[in-house]
Amino acid sequence: QAQLVESGGGSVQAGGSLRLSCAASGRTLRNYAMGWVRQAPGKEREFVAAINWNGSSTHYADSVKGRFTISRDNAKNTVYLRMNSLKPDDTSVYYCAAEGPYHSSWPYEFDYWGQGTQVTVSS
Repeated sequence: QAQLVESGGGSVQAGGSLRLSCAASGRTLRNYAMGWVRQAPGKEREFVAAINWNGSSTHYADSVKGRFTISRDNAKNTVYLRMNSLKPDDTSVYYCAAEGPYHSSWPYEFDYWGQGTQVTVSS
């Protein structure tokens, strides 16, 4: 079972950038599809981005397309979310998620979740 730990959250002004990282312990992420999902207070959990097991395929929510980039480094057992041009509406707890260990196809059904990292964007 993959244990996921997010880092890189924080507070930033609108227009700024952050890079979130998701590291796995206990198991390689090589055969997992990975994703980022966010949840703001009082709102439902919202899909943000996903990447397949080898990084050849990515998917984004319309609200972040062109601003966020998901990537992975299987050698480092880490997945990243680069967030540019941040807006106050991006304020949420961001969760890393995984489906596997097998080479799944989109749409993914995430089985494993991290504890989340807070991102706060001020205007």
